[in-house]
Amino acid sequence: MIRAHDIVKRYQDGEGGEVRVLDGLSLEMEQGDFVAVVGPSGSGKSTLLHLLGGLDVHYQGEVEVAGVKLTGLKEPALARFRNQHVGFVFQSFHLIPNLSAVENVLMPSHFGAAPVDARKRAEELLDRVGLLAKKDRTPVRLSGGERQRVAIARALFTGPKLLLCDEPTGNLDAATGAGVISLFQELHREGLTLLAVTHEDRMSSAARRVLRLKEGRLVEEARPVLAGGVS
Repeated sequence: MIRAHDIVKRYQDGEGGEVRVLDGLSLEMEQGDFVAVVGPSGSGKSTLLHLLGGLDVHYQGEVEVAGVKLTGLKEPALARFRNQHVGFVFQSFHLIPNLSAVENVLMPSHFGAAPVDARKRAEELLDRVGLLAKKDRTPVRLSGGERQRVAIARALFTGPKLLLCDEPTGNLDAATGAGVISLFQELHREGLTLLAVTHEDRMSSAARRVLRLKEGRLVEEARPVLAGGVS
């Protein structure tokens, strides 16, 4: 599902110097896997996710996702790749405030081929995440956990092969976050491939594999098991 080889990502440090946030990083991930990438803030986790999702093209190395070689692709091709193969879930939800829950879930239909029964699919996905009864509510009338579930339903709208999650429980309390994590585990059991970057043990404990981003490279870690936590 993911094959990244010898990835180098540089930033200027503002003083004329250069920082290599990713330094020869490689990653392989099979279809149906659930991987958590952990590390402190600033370690490059979100940068890695953006590269794998085709949101950042300024890097060295080779990236292939879902059979598509991303390296060197122009934006129109990258947009098609994102719409057809990848769903994104972000810490800040990125819902459109003046749209209802069902309208937010429908947003991907405006950027690619939409199913004939697009609204029905959106409602089915809201039902899948337990929010069909609140389909007409705008984000301000939803809790944080409910907003994230709407965001997950939106990410699933096009039937992606891969779900990329950037600190998906970072804005949620313990109980709400546990519910979202359980939903991710259900999706994984149903065959969806997930990659989540996180600094939270409760999120990484749900994954099948845990990789630590350290000094610009990934190191495999033992999967954590939290007492009384998600397993």
